[in-house]
Amino acid sequence: MPPIHPPASGRLLAAGALATTAVLVLSSCGIVRDLRGEDPQDVEAAAEEEPIEEDPRPEVEAAFPYTREGQIFQDNNQDSTLRFSITGLERTDEYTVLYYENTYVDHFEGVVRNLAMPNTLIDPVSGQAFWQLMDEDDYFYGSVAPDEDGYPVEVGATNEYRRYFPRLPDEVAQVTFVGSGLGAMTGIPVVDVDEEQPDPEDPNGPDLALTGPEPGDYVRFENRRPEPGAVEYVGEMESFVDSEVASTTRDGDTETVALKADVMFDFDSAELTSEAEDVVREAATSLERNIDPAAPEVTVIGHTDGTGTDAYNQDLSVERAETVRDILEEEIDTDLIFAVEGRGSDEPIAEEGGPDTEEAEARNRRVEFSYSVDRSNEENEGGGREDGVLGSSERHVFPPAPFVEDDTAEVVDSVTDGDVRLDVHPLRRDGAYVISTVTLTNTGDVPALPDMGGEDAVSPGGPTEFSQGALGGFQLLEPDTDLVRYVTQLNFGTEENYSGFAEEVHEMQPGNEYQLIAVFPAPPAEVEELTLRAGPFGEVDGVPFAD
Repeated sequence: MPPIHPPASGRLLAAGALATTAVLVLSSCGIVRDLRGEDPQDVEAAAEEEPIEEDPRPEVEAAFPYTREGQIFQDNNQDSTLRFSITGLERTDEYTVLYYENTYVDHFEGVVRNLAMPNTLIDPVSGQAFWQLMDEDDYFYGSVAPDEDGYPVEVGATNEYRRYFPRLPDEVAQVTFVGSGLGAMTGIPVVDVDEEQPDPEDPNGPDLALTGPEPGDYVRFENRRPEPGAVEYVGEMESFVDSEVASTTRDGDTETVALKADVMFDFDSAELTSEAEDVVREAATSLERNIDPAAPEVTVIGHTDGTGTDAYNQDLSVERAETVRDILEEEIDTDLIFAVEGRGSDEPIAEEGGPDTEEAEARNRRVEFSYSVDRSNEENEGGGREDGVLGSSERHVFPPAPFVEDDTAEVVDSVTDGDVRLDVHPLRRDGAYVISTVTLTNTGDVPALPDMGGEDAVSPGGPTEFSQGALGGFQLLEPDTDLVRYVTQLNFGTEENYSGFAEEVHEMQPGNEYQLIAVFPAPPAEVEELTLRAGPFGEVDGVPFAD
């Protein structure tokens, strides 16, 4: 079979048979060990001496399997109902092993591929993402396909699989799994083991690839364990929160605040307006609060739009950056090291020249400052909104969401676009993020492909990189502020491995319904409802958080 490549920007494909499950004979339930790697009795004794800051990652009882069932997109339009079960997640000294099963419960013929996101493990507290281990030829380690056609599949037969991931950090006790095509499976516990489970003793996959499995069969495959030099992809969830005066991008341990020049400066001026001085002071407080004291460097960069000459734009961008630098230095007591640059119009974040060119030009006129974040100084309980800081720069961290078998049981509202109905379900807080789950149903008599992208899905002048993918144009708006939360991006370090954390929409068969997710940075605990901007479906007000 051909090699499986890392996720590409835009459409993310995962082989349905490749992204299916391996059975885990795990009869006993275990308690995930203390997250700090310490003996619980020692921790209790230490607590009597001094208070310990509460950890947002609670101890979790492992109760495999964790199962979802629903309709998924297939590349041959034979969209099928899949029962997907995670039967184990083990952390060894070398890597992490995922065991899972796939059972198709209705029509299914031939070799098909599940058009879902690639199998990915997410730590929702830190925002780290872990993709499957591969060899140098881009083949995944784990269950081996019997031949180039892939894995034998039959309705009612259960295929057992395992896949390998980079070793999860010791403090990670629960992860969110995506890749089945059935939304986000939150709260999957990590079990520490000395050794992974033995390879299947009697892999029958090669024989059944010739004869075909029967309903009720369990299909097992040979296992290929990772070898030295396995290719690892450990990425970050990149968030973007926007407001009328500033936006903040968070990518791993790097935070970039962009102050909007039209709010900060008069036309053709590098002096702050009186209103802008308060904004810069809030930015200074945010910077002082979030920066890693071990990395005191701050880079301030001015940007302009594409009008004017290159020389003019360069000079103005430098002058505005210097103005912001001066205010930051005045407001911050800590000795920080500032570097100033001007980029003129060389680095636009919104595309100019289109129907929304005025909005795009306004977004491109900005002064950014970037710095390393102190990850040890983040809110653990979601926190409330703080006075005197930029709302876009607040990060709110909750415990990982527990596992739920069905994210679609409750419908908040339903809206239509032609023959396609969008059912909106309650939001779920998951670590530092919020998951929006929706269901799309084709109510017509012929296949339908709703236009989820394009101009209707992207706000005028919106940043291009945060508006990609079928649900990439979705946004969450806080009703009592001007803060807008964009779809989080999965950033694995290269342009090819950079894509929105939102599932794609493919051709929908008549009468079928499909569960999809989009993931956003989380608002504070005091926010109980958000408005979902759902592209061509318009706005859905009052979307609550699940209990």
